[in-house]
Amino acid sequence: MTPFVTADGLRLDYTDQGQGPAVLCLPGLTRDLRDFDELAAALSGVRLLRLTPRGRHGSDWAQAASSYNIAAESADSLAFLDFLGVEKAVVIGTSRGGLQAMVMAATAPERLAGVVLNDIGPELSADGLGRIMDYLGIAPRAQSLPELVAALRATMGAGFPGISAEKWETLARRWFDVRDDGIGLTYDPKIRDAVIEQSATPAPDLWPFFDLLPVPLAVIRGANSDLLSAQTVAGMKARRPALISAEVPNRGHVPFLDEPQALAAIHAVLEQI
Repeated sequence: MTPFVTADGLRLDYTDQGQGPAVLCLPGLTRDLRDFDELAAALSGVRLLRLTPRGRHGSDWAQAASSYNIAAESADSLAFLDFLGVEKAVVIGTSRGGLQAMVMAATAPERLAGVVLNDIGPELSADGLGRIMDYLGIAPRAQSLPELVAALRATMGAGFPGISAEKWETLARRWFDVRDDGIGLTYDPKIRDAVIEQSATPAPDLWPFFDLLPVPLAVIRGANSDLLSAQTVAGMKARRPALISAEVPNRGHVPFLDEPQALAAIHAVLEQI
């Protein structure tokens, strides 16, 4: 597979599978293309493109923390479409990936055939942001896989009730670097520095960016999400009456996207392009 290299020389990991309308999957802040494994197994009839942002598992790390910003990552995503010769794509953006979609709608609206926001919106709850900062860029205390799984279940289990032990182990191996000599991060810890630096200035009003998103447009919310509130979703629907919305029970931040409610929303978008 031909490597994709950004304008500043970073090689980014990606997959390109299937045939049909292009669907570009963009993961969350510390995640990578593996976050769409469940969707890849459940969704057919599309050309599924998965891109791991700079500094995350499988992609090169940047020298400067300042390049870990949504504008740069959105530019990378657009360059990735150029690299593949894809004129337009439906973007499925999970968390930070959805913020990328909003920036892309402002900078290159002609490239978006539709958008699915996975547990992200123009307002972010302080509780969820605080939880993210509690772990971002900090090596886990767990020293073994069983300890890591137990820690994940203790901190996330209330938001994801009913998840099997096997699933928790899969997630632990996906989200962390599980080695014989301990547990590490799968992403550049400088991402924490970037977020802290960027948080020093007031965050922009994201509602105008949300207003620029194309139709068809969908939002998927985990019913137990601490980042995207039901009130924010209601506000999104009030501003965009054609918004397709789904709430996934027994999911926090973020749904896996193979749930029936999530798949129904994604199919509803695909049916309109």
